[in-house]
Amino acid sequence: MRVLGRLLKRGHRLGFSKQINYCVIFSASKTVSYSSDPFTSPSKSFHVSTSPQSPIWNLFQGGQRRTMFIQTQSTPNPLSLMFYPGKPVMEVGSANFPNARSAMNSPLARAVYAIDGIARVFFVSDFITVTKSEDASWDFLKPEIFAAIMEFYSSGQPLFLASETTLAKDTAVHEDDSETVAMIKELLETRIRPLVQDDGGDIVYRGFDLETGIVKLQMQGACSGCPSSSVALKSGIENMLMHYIPEVKGVEQELDAEDEVSTVAGQMD
Repeated sequence: MRVLGRLLKRGHRLGFSKQINYCVIFSASKTVSYSSDPFTSPSKSFHVSTSPQSPIWNLFQGGQRRTMFIQTQSTPNPLSLMFYPGKPVMEVGSANFPNARSAMNSPLARAVYAIDGIARVFFVSDFITVTKSEDASWDFLKPEIFAAIMEFYSSGQPLFLASETTLAKDTAVHEDDSETVAMIKELLETRIRPLVQDDGGDIVYRGFDLETGIVKLQMQGACSGCPSSSVALKSGIENMLMHYIPEVKGVEQELDAEDEVSTVAGQMD
């Protein structure tokens, strides 16, 4: 309860507010219970089938039955939710899965993508951010995601099947980095990244143009495609970088292929 209390007392991050939900999974009957407000709202129960014939069970080839307590937390992006399994997710760094193909090397990400209506999956140290398609319903997706997470942790499988999986190491300072680039990376890692991750996303350093003073960044997780991300990028991140590093004159967001498609579709609408 004290942990949940601390989460509920979290202040605004980058100008956004959050809502904490909770979920209890009883492995014996595979019943999922969650409430939008654990103190005032009555809980809703859903039966999640994880029999040997179910798709989730087949993905992990069975596993030990166990009980998990999973928390969910809203993000500034209404299409994204943060899922806290109460167990470590990433030991170091973060992992972004913008499509199902990119998730083939991760049993957990692949299991989440096996659920209809999933648009993006993102891993950080202690939570998983799931982004849904606009026409999908969280009422349907939540129990399925809960079951996928529980079965993964029960299976004993590794998070990644190949040890050479590339993790985010964008802010590592190299010998050939200029003093300005090193300062940018340090500020991103120590001051900006923790705030962005607290909103269910991450920020990746993509480069610095010494002539123009422009820092290129990519938003991931809940921040990717979020209507508020461009505002946060300009009013929060850009201002902080320019304040501490005079060589920085501005920030530009670099989009991946999925974000570019979404942007074009939005402009056509």
